[in-house]
This record gives sequence, structure tokens and C-alpha cells, in this order.
Amino acid sequence: MVSERSLAVLRAIVHDYVASREPVGSKAIVERHAFGVSAATIRNDMALLEEEELIAAPHTSSGRIPTDKGYRVFVDQLADVRPLTSAQRHAIETFLGQSTDLDDVLSRTVRLLSQLTHQVALVQYPSLSGARVRHVELVPLSETRLLSVLITDNGRVEQRAIETGSPLDDQVVGELRARLNVALGGSTMADAAESLADIAAAAAPAMQALTASVATALSDQVLAHRQDKLVMAGAANLLRTESDFTGSVYPVMEAIEEQVVLLRLFGEMAVDAHSVSVSIGRENAPFGLSETSVLSSGYSSGAEAGRLGVLGPTRMDYSNNMAAVRAVARYLSKLLAEG
Repeated sequence: MVSERSLAVLRAIVHDYVASREPVGSKAIVERHAFGVSAATIRNDMALLEEEELIAAPHTSSGRIPTDKGYRVFVDQLADVRPLTSAQRHAIETFLGQSTDLDDVLSRTVRLLSQLTHQVALVQYPSLSGARVRHVELVPLSETRLLSVLITDNGRVEQRAIETGSPLDDQVVGELRARLNVALGGSTMADAAESLADIAAAAAPAMQALTASVATALSDQVLAHRQDKLVMAGAANLLRTESDFTGSVYPVMEAIEEQVVLLRLFGEMAVDAHSVSVSIGRENAPFGLSETSVLSSGYSSGAEAGRLGVLGPTRMDYSNNMAAVRAVARYLSKLLAEG
């Protein structure tokens, strides 16, 4: 059984090792931390931690470094996640507040999160499976060319250009636009797909060709991005921490390019008391990421949900990174809800 002081020693080792990347010895702990006990007592605590496989010696007669299990205990024992500074919070609000659409806000989100954490940042597009149609617009571009615009309640805008093959009639286009909005407005994507087939089948002969073309385009728009997608930034941060990985960092780089793998990992991560999921080291072995830690949190976009997070070596500032992930997720939810 690990005592409270031994857990405090573990926290000291994690903090010092994350800061210096140097194995931590008992003498350094006594000098840097106010334990009020001798180095011999600290060595006893470290021996207990080593027996519990929470720390390990990378070299003979060296200090100790945290193991994956040690990082897990450290994260689970975090009493609180220190809040971001007012300057950091202001930076989040200012930078994300300048976004123009969903693609822009997600791109800005990963760039900002990467800068705040110095890790690889990831954000999952909100799934459209439960999104609802807010509006359909049909915009004539030329005599025979039409732009179909689908706007969802989570801010997604999908556009398709349609070649009609015959001259457009403004009145017919207007009637079709009105009919589509009555039929599709407020519908989920699944319901909208079914309604489009019915609309095309029931169209009057004079509107049959145009309705069929528009219905086909809108069906493509409804189905667009139905599969989950990730946006990523900060891969260069992995190269800066290459010494934290055994051998080459490139297998990790290759693994994170497999979006399906990362999305599956996101989906299996349980949220903890801090509203952040943390998966450490060997917990990620099934995904080819056994030397990394992944931190993630959920965000909401109306009725929709996605996840964002960071990936980096197990030697990372968990408290700061968890705070950044949580804060950015909350602000992203707020921003999308207002949009």
C-alpha cells in the first residue's frame, strides 16, 4: 500500500522529470521539495514506489523516472486541474472568435490547442448523423447552372453546383426552393434523405428534371462528411520531443495519420472527474501508440457532439494540458451554440 507521502514523492518525481527530462534522485527531491524528511527516508519511499512499478531506474545507480503506471496514478490522484491564466483564456476567446465558419473554427481550434500544449492537437468534426436541416438555398449561377446550398443547425454549409442542361425559370426555382424548405426544414439528415426521394418522385412533369437534379445534389450533400473526420495540427511538436521515444518517432507519425485508428481511440476513452479523458502509454498499445499519451474532451454543437484532444509523449505536463483541452472544448461548445 502506497502511503500519502510516497504519493507526494511520486508527484514530485513526475513534476521534476517532466520539467527536466532527467531521472530524479532522492537528494534532488529533498532540495527542491519541502518534505521535511531526510534523503534516506525519501529513498525508502522511492523503493516502495519502485516495488509498486510506479517508478523505474533507466540506468544503474541513476535517479528514477515515472512508469506508465506511475503517470496513471499521478493523473488519477490529481486533486484539481490548474486553471488557465486570464491571458490564455483571452487568447482562446480572441482567436476562436474570429472564425468565419465550421471549417475555420476547427482549423483554428487545433492550431490554438497545439500552441497551448506543445503537443499534436486533434479535433473531430461533429457527426452529421443527428444534425437537422436549417435551410436550403438554390442560387442560379447562369442560364443552365444552379448552386445548391444546404445549411445545418450545427453551422455546416454544404454546396454543390448543378448543371441543369436546360434554361432555368426563376419562378420554378423559387417554387422548388420553397417546397424543399417546407419538406426538409428541421429534419434530421436521415429523414431528409428519405424526403428527397419522395420529393423527386412526386414532382410535376414540368419540374421533374430540375427536381431530380436538385434532389440528387442535396442527397450527396446530406451524405457528405457523414463519416467522422479529424483535423490535426502540431505534428512538428513530436519531432521536437523525439528523444522521448525509443528509436524513431516516425512509427508514431505514421500511426496518427490513420484517422480511423485515432477516432476509435477517441471513442473508447472514458471521461474522468475533470471532464477530460486520459489514455497513457501501454493503454494505447492496441492502437500502435504505446509510447504516447492522449488527452481528450467532448464538445457539443447543438445536438451534435465531437471530441478534441492532444497527443504526445508520456512525459508531458498533464495538469496544464488537461486544463487547455477542457477550456478549449468548453469555448468551442459555446461558440458553436451561439452560431
